[in-house]
Amino acid sequence: MWRAGSMSAELGVGCALRAVNERVQQAVARRPQDLPSIQPRLVAVSKTKPADMVIEAYGHGQRTFGENYVQELLEKASNPKILSLCPEIKWHFIGHLQKQNVNKLMAVPNLFMLETVDSVKLADKVNSSWQKKGSPERLKVMIQINTSGEEIYLFSVSFHEGKHGLPPSETIAIVEHINAKCPNLEFVGLMTIGSFGHDLSQGPNPDFQLLLSLREELCKKLNIPADQVELSMGMSVDFQHAVSVLPVPCLPREIEVGSTNVRVGSMIFGERDYSKKPTPDKCTADVKAPLEVAQEH
Repeated sequence: MWRAGSMSAELGVGCALRAVNERVQQAVARRPQDLPSIQPRLVAVSKTKPADMVIEAYGHGQRTFGENYVQELLEKASNPKILSLCPEIKWHFIGHLQKQNVNKLMAVPNLFMLETVDSVKLADKVNSSWQKKGSPERLKVMIQINTSGEEIYLFSVSFHEGKHGLPPSETIAIVEHINAKCPNLEFVGLMTIGSFGHDLSQGPNPDFQLLLSLREELCKKLNIPADQVELSMGMSVDFQHAVSVLPVPCLPREIEVGSTNVRVGSMIFGERDYSKKPTPDKCTADVKAPLEVAQEH
């Protein structure tokens, strides 16, 4: 059993990156031919990790990195060594974004994608802020969908974070709004984390299948080619199942389909040291029914 973080610690970032990429490609090879032929993008999630580890991964060919907290992303992306040594770096913001932090996020150097747009108001705020930045390129955005319908709060080391995202029924409306009213944003896909701890022996993750169905419905109603709508599913523990179609023991015809945007953290960089983690972005939500589950992007 490959324990998350153990490979990186033993073999180094370069070997871990190669191993993850190999597993991604093996999973891609098992996808059915009728899926859109979108090559998955590996997002190396570097939260709590120092700039030197980002630079090391960049030196091994990794170009796309993800962060969960606005302040940590701003500080890391603005690091003089990263700016100097990683000119082609692309940053994804993958955490929940509160409207009061939008302007700070838009100031991040080399910001490439916001994966967690979850309301029309947030889309409008990001659109306006990105316009003021004066970038010649539109900011790529994904819409976060709460496919599981969960309202629980998940215990993540030293703070509580809610399950965010739009209900599936609002997917088409917000994409139409972005396409019509947010000229500085480029809608590129749908994202979900989904329910935690799904037992694959019971069949495919229904949250991932729902996102696949939402893409199909969206593409038909808005006349968008399926290969122009990416899917980002799950967390790093799910990545191989989310990327490909894997036969499940005892249920050989059941499949799990999915992701074209793969977020992997500790499998590349090793276990995180949360004692050095910066203060998370301010969260105003009340805590409900906490579960001791560390969120792993």
